[in-house]
Amino acid sequence: MKGIIGKKIGMTSVFDPSGKQTACTIIEAGPCVVTQVKTQETDGYSALQIGFGDKKQSHTLKAEANHFVKANTSAKKFVKEFRNFYQEQNIGDTITVDIFAEGEKVDVVGTTKGKGFQGVVKRHGFSGVGEGSHGQHDRQRAPGSIGGSSYPSRVFKGMRMAGRMGNDRVKVKGLKIVKIFPEKNFILVSGSVPGHNGSIVLIQK
Repeated sequence: MKGIIGKKIGMTSVFDPSGKQTACTIIEAGPCVVTQVKTQETDGYSALQIGFGDKKQSHTLKAEANHFVKANTSAKKFVKEFRNFYQEQNIGDTITVDIFAEGEKVDVVGTTKGKGFQGVVKRHGFSGVGEGSHGQHDRQRAPGSIGGSSYPSRVFKGMRMAGRMGNDRVKVKGLKIVKIFPEKNFILVSGSVPGHNGSIVLIQK
């Protein structure tokens, strides 16, 4: 599986020759440096470890610095592994957007925006209890009963209730690569990608 680490820049629109509009997400993908090559013999599985984004020397531990010295590169902020990378790569090699082609389908992994503690109307789409008439006072957005008192005398696991919302790892599958700008390391993929502008995403084939 080939892949690259990127940073979400924002969204834009692209028009094809027929005038059809496509909403796209701009991702700054790479360049990434191969920091370690894991093999079946030494590690028990084959994978490629790549790094993206420079890290300040003052924020780098000695163990981290020594790890990146082997790849002859500076310390990286983000390090990810891609198993069974189909292209032959050596430690210290650079991976760019050239591994992808326009029209190709990819999966994008990101972390959604955190919403904090939310109620059941926003979190699960509950409709509430109506107009708030007949003395209902402040119960319009309440979840209602969550279980019986006599049976089962407990709350079932998975009951939809208020709680923390967002900040989840999400994979969006089958996004089409609309355009590639190799000189800027930009990839335009169709549709939306989870996360805020500036968040780190993984692009996988």
